[in-house]
Amino acid sequence: MTSIRAVASAAGVSASTVSRALNNPELVNAETRRRVLECADRLGYRPNRAARSLVLGRTSNVGLIVPDIANPAFAPFIKGVEAYFRDTGYGVFLADTDEDADTEARMAEAMAERADGLILCASRMPGMRVRSIAAKTTVVLANRLSRSVPSVALDLKPGIDQAVTHLHALGHRRCAFLSGPRDSWSNRQRRKHLTAGCAARGIELIELGPYEPQFTGGYRAADEALAADVTAVFAYNDLIALGVLARLHARGVRVPEDMSIVGVDDVPTASMVSPPLTTVAVPIQALARAASAMLLDRLRADRSDTVAAAPPPRPPAPELAARLLIRSTTGPT
Repeated sequence: MTSIRAVASAAGVSASTVSRALNNPELVNAETRRRVLECADRLGYRPNRAARSLVLGRTSNVGLIVPDIANPAFAPFIKGVEAYFRDTGYGVFLADTDEDADTEARMAEAMAERADGLILCASRMPGMRVRSIAAKTTVVLANRLSRSVPSVALDLKPGIDQAVTHLHALGHRRCAFLSGPRDSWSNRQRRKHLTAGCAARGIELIELGPYEPQFTGGYRAADEALAADVTAVFAYNDLIALGVLARLHARGVRVPEDMSIVGVDDVPTASMVSPPLTTVAVPIQALARAASAMLLDRLRADRSDTVAAAPPPRPPAPELAARLLIRSTTGPT
């Protein structure tokens, strides 16, 4: 087995420099680290992660918790986080909570013991529980803002305003919001922006639901939207919107002639269905990069023993702004 001293000799540096290059890369200049990594790779050196964890008091792993890995909206987020950390010396552990708030909290508590930091996509976790977990490990909330825990969120307002303006221009005056999980931070934000946008334009908005944020939830929502006699629906997400589209088709209701549909997310299937779904597209990969960068900054501050207070919620960043994609599920009333 190749030793750290063999790598040091090949790279022309000390063993301590090799250790820093592998464990604290920010403390070594780029050229030295490149040379160390090249020699380590050529010699087949692999550090013992378990031993290193005991010595350094850290795992070199970060945890990522998402509500539902089966939801295609989360796939680019997961890939974005993994891509960001790939060359940082950190591994990424992934946990799926299956849209269950209790599982969400249990997973976070367990991961806090096994990872140096966590990215939580936990829109339903009570604030007190989030703060409790953040007291045990470094935490960044993704797509949810907090005054006490580092956080970054998408800016949905521009896209939702565009959607409301679009439907108003098409003549829609009575619409429904097909609500997602009742206790979800994301759901509250979507409701808030829709309510304000519709009120400003004289559109009557009724709320239906809550519905599970899945295709089956949309299937049920379609029947209730028809009973409510609305001409357009804003769905909590694309999966609900696609379920509505399928159910309306099964009932012989024409889209968009008889009912217009707007989703949120722009999942891959949104552009593949017939008719293609009008949706509020969100820059999910930009969110992944922003959350990952924030967590890595915090971890590096922890390594240098810098006392870093939770930054205040940031103003919406342009790269995190949602936008409307007009396709074929919206039309004049």
